[in-house]
Amino acid sequence: MKQERAVRTRHALIESAATVFGRRGYAEATLSMISVGAGVSPGALHFHFENKAAVARAVEAAGAEALRAAAGEVYARRTSALQALADSSQALAGLLLGDVVARAGFRLGRESAYASSCALPREWHEYVHRLLAEASEEGTLLPGLNHRSVAATVVAATLGFEALGRDDPQWLAPRTLAGFWRVVMPCLAVPATLRELDAAARGS
Repeated sequence: MKQERAVRTRHALIESAATVFGRRGYAEATLSMISVGAGVSPGALHFHFENKAAVARAVEAAGAEALRAAAGEVYARRTSALQALADSSQALAGLLLGDVVARAGFRLGRESAYASSCALPREWHEYVHRLLAEASEEGTLLPGLNHRSVAATVVAATLGFEALGRDDPQWLAPRTLAGFWRVVMPCLAVPATLRELDAAARGS
């Protein structure tokens, strides 16, 4: 019973911290805000976390787990690397819209006041580059494309949607991502693959 209560308290603290970090940023967030949001005493917070950085690491780790699980699910059922790329962006956007912990974990990776423990934006960049390399091996990518340049373009666009989506969720809506891929995919995919791609497919 005590162990279950401890798990619930830790989860509540992570959820509260994610909300506070999302609204105030790491620098302005305080442990008092986090404990109040979780409905627990400062002592209960310190039982689980030594300081604010430890709370942030827990938020980032939980967010990373959710994002990696979503990407892994998409990758496991992929029909092609380019379809997985579009689907993964939809999965990422869906989590950033609906999961406060994933959203905060992603944001923490870009905060200058916080020393990130896993840097999720960088992981996204590496994942995109890997899928483009697989697409080239599959023969579904147009010949002559520079994988790194294409990956940089895709990552810059999707991270831009994430930043804009903080104030306007429509930037992370499925139709926004679908519209992006309808413009971009003809520049990436060979005609036979392009006919089979579904830019609007959901990532989860």
